[in-house]
Amino acid sequence: MARFTLGTRRPPPALLWAPALATVALTLFPVYYLVVRSTEQGLAPWQDAFGRLAGPVLWDTIRLAAAVAVGTTAIAVPAAWLTARTALPARRLWQVLLAMPLAIPSYVYAFAVVAALGPKGLVQGWLQPIGVDRLPEIYGFWGATATLTAVSFPYLYLVMHAAFATVDPAQEEASRTLRRGRWPTFWRITFPPLRPALAGGLLLIVLYALSDFGAVSTLRYDTFTSVIYLQYQSSFDLTGAAVLAMMLGALALAVLAGEIAVRSFARGRAVSTARRRPVLAPLGGWTVPALVYLSLVAGLSFLAPIGVLVYWLSNGLRAGIEFPGLAEPLRHSATLAAGGALVTVVAALPIAILAARYGGWAARALEQTAYLTHALPGLVVALAMVFFGIRYARELYQTVWIVLAAYIVLFLPNALSALRVPLSRQSPNLEDAAASLGRRPLRVIAGVTLPLARPGVVAAGALVFLSTIKELPATLLLAPPGYETVPGIIWGSANAGTLSAAALPALAIVGLAAAAVAVLVWIEGIGSANG
Repeated sequence: MARFTLGTRRPPPALLWAPALATVALTLFPVYYLVVRSTEQGLAPWQDAFGRLAGPVLWDTIRLAAAVAVGTTAIAVPAAWLTARTALPARRLWQVLLAMPLAIPSYVYAFAVVAALGPKGLVQGWLQPIGVDRLPEIYGFWGATATLTAVSFPYLYLVMHAAFATVDPAQEEASRTLRRGRWPTFWRITFPPLRPALAGGLLLIVLYALSDFGAVSTLRYDTFTSVIYLQYQSSFDLTGAAVLAMMLGALALAVLAGEIAVRSFARGRAVSTARRRPVLAPLGGWTVPALVYLSLVAGLSFLAPIGVLVYWLSNGLRAGIEFPGLAEPLRHSATLAAGGALVTVVAALPIAILAARYGGWAARALEQTAYLTHALPGLVVALAMVFFGIRYARELYQTVWIVLAAYIVLFLPNALSALRVPLSRQSPNLEDAAASLGRRPLRVIAGVTLPLARPGVVAAGALVFLSTIKELPATLLLAPPGYETVPGIIWGSANAGTLSAAALPALAIVGLAAAAVAVLVWIEGIGSANG
């Protein structure tokens, strides 16, 4: 499907600007909160943070993000090429399996790592009869890197799979007619146009690694997010936590500046969409190694943690432990996730329509501003919402509405990324025809623009649902008193050392998230087929 450019310069409906500006203002509130908190005691907290924490924590955070970026690239790019461009047996099944790690929250995967490889874990129990009393340490940098790589590589895999599936094969065929081999053709012809997609996916991975809290806390690796949490929890030092969050925000801003630079550099160099499907390359003798590789990836990233959870669940059942009640927390989690998906997609639509269908510097500025707080951890956003509720909206404080507001701040970029592509690919001719028949701009949007973008709307809802159902710190801090959610039960049980009790709610949350992943894979498959 070709990418269209706007053929007219019809002014956008004025009514789109008000909700778009209100949404962006909401996303900027955490920045306002951080500025207020971090400066209320002068320069002393900044000097203390720079003197004691900033250097080591900054280095450890950057080191982790860089390692995760390298790991995800090594996994996702070959997997995307195999499933999109080769005659791999059961390609569709592999696409689903490789996307499924998205359903596992990072803190659940980290608990599974500790339960399997930690002291007195599953693997040590297996090896103890042959004299292995202790396994290598899984806490720290390598454990956090492996965990974040396993749960985040599907983001890059889905981006690269779509890019491989839609690249025009004409230049590859011309290269082969000149007697170039497959590998020279891949590196010189196929790969260069995919660099913008790779860069965009990696930037998303880096932002994910910067903002993660659950995995680094469980695996005892200090990054900005875990240190911010400790500042808040141990000493209730809101000012010190805000200073560190400002530093994290500056780091995220640098990453986002890189994203904007890459997008500007790639303008006019985007992947051309194929007018026909590329011929799938036969694997021949490489079929078995490819299947072994994908089996290892899917096994270690999805099937192994699920197996560990099932093992600990069966242990708990045999021991007769009392499992926490899940009916009410499941209902609460599903309600919050569905509500978060609904309000976030509704909030994102005016911004996405302005940027994709009308353009202009103001619309682009709104869209880019909405990404500014994307890498702030949920804990910081939650503290900002607490500040907002206590100071400006007491009637909303400790209600589900303030939780939903936090979800908009945290996951608006997820919705925008899913909405922008289908909106920008629409031909303006249908909208122009509707406008020429006298329909008002809002009726054109409701009757023409949104129906054509329905797959993107569904994908945006599924992506936000997936993100909110797994979200931990903001939900823990902002949920009304007594309003238990499944992530809260998992976190409490695992931190109390009762891994068997944490297994059942962890499997429940993975099941809910897997439904959202299945929707995303289905929509991505439709997009590839129609490309």
